[in-house]
Amino acid sequence: MSISMYDFSMPAMIRGLTNLVGILQKAEAHVESKGINPETLIEYRLYPDMLPFRVQVYIATDNAKGCGARLAGMTPPSYEDIENTFPDLIARVNKTIAFLQTLTREQIDGSEDKEIVLKFRTTEMTFKGLAYLTGYALPNFYFHMTTAYDILRHNGVELGKSDFLGKHE
Repeated sequence: MSISMYDFSMPAMIRGLTNLVGILQKAEAHVESKGINPETLIEYRLYPDMLPFRVQVYIATDNAKGCGARLAGMTPPSYEDIENTFPDLIARVNKTIAFLQTLTREQIDGSEDKEIVLKFRTTEMTFKGLAYLTGYALPNFYFHMTTAYDILRHNGVELGKSDFLGKHE
């Protein structure tokens, strides 16, 4: 049985991002009901050298759109990273979901051996498509999704595992 790169990537990321919208909505309701300044959560870090909550959302969305685009042989869409409110973060996640939904199985399947090059400030990394997806893109996506969830949970937002995992089909 061969793996479907589309089935292994897009549904998981769309589902995770859809669940993130629900988590962001709960966080927004939490700050409203408790009279907390939303910026307190949006700028919160679990440790001083960690990135704040909003950047965790930025990176999760960047990773998802980047993964989909790269596997499809496209340049990832660019976002400005200016979202600083819960409604803005929700809109960013929804924009990412909408982009992923434009990608087709035909664009992504067969990308197992496609060369994927990630360029960073001081280095670059080269992968084959399957290794990129399973060893970099999905772990990085879930790392930032989990960190965003943990920041909110640490700050009292009433979230549970089912918020992160979503409904099972």
